[in-house]
Amino acid sequence: MCGICGILAFDKNRRVTQEEMVDMSVETIHRGPDDDGTYISGHVGLGFRRLSIIDLSGGHQPLSNEDGTIWIVFNGEVYNFRTLRKELEQKGHIFKSNTDTETIIHLYEEMGTQCVSRLRGMFALAIWDEKKQVLFCARDRFGIKPFFYRQDDQRFFFGSEIKNILKVSERPSMATDVLDYYLTYGYTPSDRTIYQQINKLPPAHTLVIREGKKPLISRYWDIRFEPNHTLSVQDWQEVLREKLREAIRMRLVSDVPLGAFLSGGIDSGSVVALMAQESTRPVKTFSIGFAEKQFNELPLARLTAEKYRTEHHEHIVEPQSIDILSTLVRCYDEPFGDSSAIPTYFVSEFARSHVTVALSGDGGDELFAGYDHYKKLKKIESFHRFTGGLGVWPAGLLHQLIPRKIKGSGLSYYLSRPRSSFPAYYGKWQETERAGMYRPDVWEKLTQQKGEKVKQAVLANSATEDFVSRLQELDMRTWMVDDILTKVDRASMIHSLEVRVPILDHEFAELTFTIPSALKLNGNQGKYIFKEAMKPLLPQSILTQQKKGFGVPLKHWFKHDLKPYLQDTLLSNNSPLHTYLEPAAIKKLIKDHATGMRDLNQKIWTLVFLHAWLEDQQYSSTEHSTYHGGKQ
Repeated sequence: MCGICGILAFDKNRRVTQEEMVDMSVETIHRGPDDDGTYISGHVGLGFRRLSIIDLSGGHQPLSNEDGTIWIVFNGEVYNFRTLRKELEQKGHIFKSNTDTETIIHLYEEMGTQCVSRLRGMFALAIWDEKKQVLFCARDRFGIKPFFYRQDDQRFFFGSEIKNILKVSERPSMATDVLDYYLTYGYTPSDRTIYQQINKLPPAHTLVIREGKKPLISRYWDIRFEPNHTLSVQDWQEVLREKLREAIRMRLVSDVPLGAFLSGGIDSGSVVALMAQESTRPVKTFSIGFAEKQFNELPLARLTAEKYRTEHHEHIVEPQSIDILSTLVRCYDEPFGDSSAIPTYFVSEFARSHVTVALSGDGGDELFAGYDHYKKLKKIESFHRFTGGLGVWPAGLLHQLIPRKIKGSGLSYYLSRPRSSFPAYYGKWQETERAGMYRPDVWEKLTQQKGEKVKQAVLANSATEDFVSRLQELDMRTWMVDDILTKVDRASMIHSLEVRVPILDHEFAELTFTIPSALKLNGNQGKYIFKEAMKPLLPQSILTQQKKGFGVPLKHWFKHDLKPYLQDTLLSNNSPLHTYLEPAAIKKLIKDHATGMRDLNQKIWTLVFLHAWLEDQQYSSTEHSTYHGGKQ
């Protein structure tokens, strides 16, 4: 696991300097505290920071092929590299290390840009092909590892984090439409950032750039649901257990201490159970809890830990955890409205004091339709189908027909809306709410760029007809990569901890794409087939518990311990939020939450993080010195 960065100047006479590459790479020293390296060839520079996991004495990057005409910087792990290496050695390729990185170089020599189709793992990489004068970049299928880039008239920059790029280029202005997407969902889109001109390479895409030309971005893998109705429930149970076991076994390869995150849920519990069966020594497990009982999963986590006799470690998160907010802002580089970044930060810090690698259970809810919103939106879809495709119900008739439970859940609004409004259901703020939050001049600029448009486009472009599968695809293309995986990557790598995600092994995922959706969301039970597959491995109470999620007791914190904090930040007269949002609207939001009228903690946290990020931008702009060097 590493941090990578680089520069390509379009004018061959404009040289990349050693100073630029060192300054870029040192920005992400937390991603690679064990080693560093640079490669500079005139107008091209590659930078690298290494966290040593495999082949501790070798593996220095940037790494080249035999004649030094192809150079690579690579962040991630390729779990099938030994198989690929044998194939390449049989074709005459000569290796000088035992790393997965060198395997990619030789695979590129054989297959060119198609080499990524053979890689099984998580990765972000850049390859400079000296003969072709081409920079080739790629990101793994689900976007577990990040890749940011920027192109101006003179140079192309890339890095594992935005801060790599900002170190050697001017700070761009904010993208106002991305700000609205953030306020809508709490994170930024898969191909954009909060900054104009700085983008993300989307998951499952490659990028090829030649001097002076726009990057050629191509998809090399896709999410396709093709249900197989020939297998029985028992057949699915067996094949799922064995395929996940294989994915976990591949991720146990490490030359450094290894453990696992363990919550009280099915996904992490399944990973730990199979790890324990595949390991020759007790698995080290790490759990986070809260003093507030309804958020505390430690008792459930202990059940799995005790069943498999793991070396178990626990940590309690307190309200004073808000003190790390400035650290989180620097960690994420962008506004990030998921409050579970706090416990993720602490469990990563906690785990890193014992291990260098940890396995997580992320991805299970997306692959097996485990989120509660699948059940709720399925009910909404059923109502829409019942209308015969009319899409909108008269309010009075609707009120009579909606079941009592749905009336109380706030879903009646969506039942009375067209299907195209479904993405709004995911939002922290609906469009009408945001209209009242923004300053009028800001809202006017957003008339044609509302945050919901991105998810509406994903649904419109989906090739699958099955409703539940469409929702899964929407989550995998947005929420999972831009929130869940981003959260874990930044919170773990700030502590130099590598997190592996076996449930998102692409071969295991492709297997789940063939499972009929009725076996995922079976009536009102999400993750049905996965629970059936894991029954022999997990305590019964883990399988039958009501889903909690990795929540934070913000509702309690904001009403009590953190009330003064809100007064000093969001309600201060000089809050930078006032450039974009109405002070009166912010004040009303906090007042309504404090009086108990509504639970608005997620909205408030979104503003808390945005406030801290904007303040950091003001500080950074005064401290930031733009590079104009590198010319010769």
